[in-house]
Amino acid sequence: MPADRPAQPGRAPRGASAARAAAKAATATGPAATGAAPTGAAPAVEVRRSTRRRRTVSAYREGDRTIVLIPARMTKAEERRWVTVMLDKLAAQESKRTLGDDELAGRAQRLSRQYFGGRARPATVRWVTNQNTRWGSCTPAEASIRLSHRLQGMPEYVVDYVLLHELAHLIVPGHGPDFWRLLEVYPRTERARGYLEGVVAAGRLPVPPASGEEAAADAE
Repeated sequence: MPADRPAQPGRAPRGASAARAAAKAATATGPAATGAAPTGAAPAVEVRRSTRRRRTVSAYREGDRTIVLIPARMTKAEERRWVTVMLDKLAAQESKRTLGDDELAGRAQRLSRQYFGGRARPATVRWVTNQNTRWGSCTPAEASIRLSHRLQGMPEYVVDYVLLHELAHLIVPGHGPDFWRLLEVYPRTERARGYLEGVVAAGRLPVPPASGEEAAADAE
């Protein structure tokens, strides 16, 4: 996955539509939100209302689900807002911890089961430090996936997107329509592409000179 071309403009409208639909499904509450998420669905979010809660909202991971605890008196609009806030907070907390190679491989297997029905089976998944122009790469013949160390510290959903991008290559080697259809099931595809595009754009900005350099320039 080239670092300077994280998004595919021609596929953006379709991806954005899929992301909105998946995000809407992710905030479902009640019985439909319980249990394992179906293949290709967004990560399950279960909202639990409590009459004992007055103001506090909390959230935690439970397997492949996220449990959000809110006061019973909250409106549906408040519920949706707080689910988004808590998902972002959890992602921020988790992104502070760098995954090791073993954890990264386990994450790839979980993502494959969740979004691709387990069809992508990587033999190895690891961080590498020699990919400065690509976010990730895949060798289908060896079922090996490599992620650039520059992704470490980025939000979890961004790392997941790059992992899914490379996992998809184990099913469809090229970047044709079938490949991009696979990635449409990930609800944060468009957001992750935007984040990576922002990183690339920021890297192209000129670096402001230090104060000493400015003084030297003026003296000349």
